[in-house]
Amino acid sequence: MLVHPNFDPVALSLGPVHIHWYGLMYLIGFYGCWFLAIRRGKSAHMPFSAPAVSDLLFFTALGVILGGRIGYTLFYNLPTFLKDPVEIFRIWKGGMSFHGGLLGVIAAVWLFARTRKLTFFYVMDFVALVVPFGLLTGRIGNFINAELWGKASSLPWAMVFPTDPDRLPRHPSMLYEAFLEGFVMLVILWWFSSRPRPPASVCGLFLILYGTFRSLIEFVRVPDAQIGYLAGGWLTMGQVLCLPMLLTGTFLMVWAYRRPARA
Repeated sequence: MLVHPNFDPVALSLGPVHIHWYGLMYLIGFYGCWFLAIRRGKSAHMPFSAPAVSDLLFFTALGVILGGRIGYTLFYNLPTFLKDPVEIFRIWKGGMSFHGGLLGVIAAVWLFARTRKLTFFYVMDFVALVVPFGLLTGRIGNFINAELWGKASSLPWAMVFPTDPDRLPRHPSMLYEAFLEGFVMLVILWWFSSRPRPPASVCGLFLILYGTFRSLIEFVRVPDAQIGYLAGGWLTMGQVLCLPMLLTGTFLMVWAYRRPARA
């Protein structure tokens, strides 16, 4: 059995200004995505100039933050928002929805592609291959905050979290997500996109991988207390939101490889 280090969520205090680890993880995530995008942008089959990558990062960062927070509010925490609308701005407390952030990124990519006269799926494929790094750092932020832990477990790596009132050894499910949705997905997508692929295939594979990994981890992750299980004592909101991802990803992969090649 392991014990969570019980990190101070505040990394640095400068008078009345408090810099939280959760926010720093987002900054590290954005920087890492920018660095990886710059590297892949130098390839012959996915060319993207450094200024274009920086502009794209600005668009997608807004999509992640706005979409993630609004999505969490709508999907997981609507009653609290209705009682205290200012809660939506307290990002340092945690509470970001990946699925909301994904919708925000899709909207941001559409706007970016439209303003630059680029094909939507060309940009979306480019974005999809670096997103896992942001997921990795985001889940590490969840671990530092000791949030989103899993069910009770007797496994040797089960961990006692300071935010758990029952003080039971639990699955460190946020670390599972960091590994599968972050590291493993990044390796697979980076390898898959290292050679020319049909448009929409990279983001299709991203949707399939994330939907699969997240759905599996949901079986050992405790659902948000304000929602609980939706049915059968096992179905969670995360699994419900992953279903359209799996269907869309499968459709995109089939469509990408079956449609005639275009310049």
